[in-house]
Amino acid sequence: MAQWTQMKQLIPYLATQILNELYSPSFPMDVRCYLANWIEEQRWEDFETEKVDQEPQALTLLDQIISCLQNLAGQNPNVVERMRLQRISRNMLVLTVRDVLRKERELLSQAVSVTEPLAQPPPTRDVDLLVLKVLEIQDCRQQIHQLQEELNWERQNYESMQGTLQQTQTNGMDTSMSEVTKLQTNIKQHEYNGQVIAKKRVQLLQEAVSSLEKCQSRLINSIKAWRWEQHQATIGHPFDDNLSPLQTWCEQLLGVNGKLRQEVMLAGEPIPELQERLGRLLQTLIQSSLMVDKQPPQVIKTQSKFSTTVRYLLGEKVAPGKPVLFKAQIITEAQARNLGQLGSLPSENVGELINNTAILEHNTSGKSTCATFRNMSIKKIKRADRKGSESVTEEKFALFFTTEISITGCDIPYRIQMISVPVVVIVHGSQDNNALATIIWDCAFSEPERIPFLVPERVPWKQMCRTLNSKFMSEVGTQRCLDNYNQHFLAQKIFDKPDIAGDYSNMLVSWAQFNKEVLPGRPFTFWQWFDGVIELTKKHLKSYWSDGLIFGFIGKQHLHLILKDRPNGTFLLRFSDSEIGGITIAYVAPSESKGLVCPSVCPLYDLVYSLYWSFSYILRYIPVKLAFLSFSLLSNLHPSFQTGARRSRIFNHPPRETWRSVPLVTVLSQMEPYPLYSALF
Repeated sequence: MAQWTQMKQLIPYLATQILNELYSPSFPMDVRCYLANWIEEQRWEDFETEKVDQEPQALTLLDQIISCLQNLAGQNPNVVERMRLQRISRNMLVLTVRDVLRKERELLSQAVSVTEPLAQPPPTRDVDLLVLKVLEIQDCRQQIHQLQEELNWERQNYESMQGTLQQTQTNGMDTSMSEVTKLQTNIKQHEYNGQVIAKKRVQLLQEAVSSLEKCQSRLINSIKAWRWEQHQATIGHPFDDNLSPLQTWCEQLLGVNGKLRQEVMLAGEPIPELQERLGRLLQTLIQSSLMVDKQPPQVIKTQSKFSTTVRYLLGEKVAPGKPVLFKAQIITEAQARNLGQLGSLPSENVGELINNTAILEHNTSGKSTCATFRNMSIKKIKRADRKGSESVTEEKFALFFTTEISITGCDIPYRIQMISVPVVVIVHGSQDNNALATIIWDCAFSEPERIPFLVPERVPWKQMCRTLNSKFMSEVGTQRCLDNYNQHFLAQKIFDKPDIAGDYSNMLVSWAQFNKEVLPGRPFTFWQWFDGVIELTKKHLKSYWSDGLIFGFIGKQHLHLILKDRPNGTFLLRFSDSEIGGITIAYVAPSESKGLVCPSVCPLYDLVYSLYWSFSYILRYIPVKLAFLSFSLLSNLHPSFQTGARRSRIFNHPPRETWRSVPLVTVLSQMEPYPLYSALF
């Protein structure tokens, strides 16, 4: 979706005619936006008009995009919009999409400045150029002032000499006339020079205001990018929370704006256009400088304490005097959508917040100005009417922060407001897992600058896979990612496709498949199962996963292929696919009749056994079972673990004679003091 992200930045600068030519009625801009992820993952460039043999692939791709559009139309409550999307789906052509993508790339290549990343450091050079332009404007004003003083002096001399000429009728009259003529010439020259400099000053003012608009636009984009990266950090994306560069940038532009407004006021004649533009820039800057520095927990339990912090980037410019008091309230998704106009406040109170006010305070050492809401709590919440099978853990809220603030040098106070990232409110700990699934889906698949809090109902498996991998690595705290084997099995699991040779990369995953429908034959959803593995690995198996001692996610068919030709005693560890938060030991054992074959990994089958321990019993059972099995059966590690360090970790247990002489029941009762993973690994 990188191309569409760049195009959204470029579109405001494109002429209407170009946009109409680019996005025709057969492939309008909103369809390009709705299907951005899926469109950019397909190979449109493979198709050419003269290649007749590509028709089957083109038809397949066309069927997929028609299906996406029809699904999108079916979800739209607006009848007219639904019919329009259905009509577009009937007229869609593969080459149309290909040509649009090509034209987008051409436009982007012609606008390099727009394709720069949003999250960029403050453009020091741009701000410096603005400051120099302001200095040049001030210099012009001083020149005009100096010329005006000289002009006033020359005019005074001229008037004085005119009076002398009227009284003097002597032979020196010619000389006096020459002086008068010289004064007249000087006066005309000063007047001309003053007009030239004044015209130049107005031109410089217009250029400076235009440059300020562009520089502030980049600042606003960087602020939005910071907020977006903060939102994405929930699923493990890297995030630099340092707001100091943005704060410096805001303060610099506020200073430039103040000086330009002063120069416009000092102009000989009023310039309403520049005054209005600078006023709008000032209002936007003041209202955009409010950030939620520390977001509230995204899953909040009623009657539980939590904290959150808002930071004002122009805090050092707040006018002294009356303290600035922030107020927080909780709002619904519908109320968040109605906050488009600044100054509009939610009319209905949907929840009762305790300790929902905080004073804006300046921290001199940290050079930050923040309001921290400590010990906040949701006492009660009012739910909206739910549709169909929608549960309370799918309902999203947000915290809404407001205050009125006065800035030094500004005549009027400004109302500023900001909403937090979406939160889910629960009343019982058992709802936490499903609420977290709602938050994960929202963070991973929402678009920047979306309508609150819209998310797609379906996403490509590639995108889902990246999300699962990022979440797993960040939660466990490991650098080892989910490899292709792991990702392939996860696809098999969520799509209920046992075929190990299948290609799932272009399939769409629905929210229902992620955490609404239970897995076939299981009492839990895909997310509940995956989250259980994360918790198990994070709390007990982090170092062993990081060292590559656990195979991870693998299906039973694939497991048979890996172990079927291995010698007796070969084993590996994988995450259980039938229980939440379990780990399984799969190993090859001798068969009385069939030799070393691998027909199944189910428990108690004769050749390959699968031993499962739930999360709560893993500390006791795995060391014992491995200790016993490793002497008779688990004698060979899988080749991927055959290194000295790994082997020593797996087979680090007491001498064989010690275990042979202790009955199993006795060993189980004596396991608590025994080191967990010295026996396990």
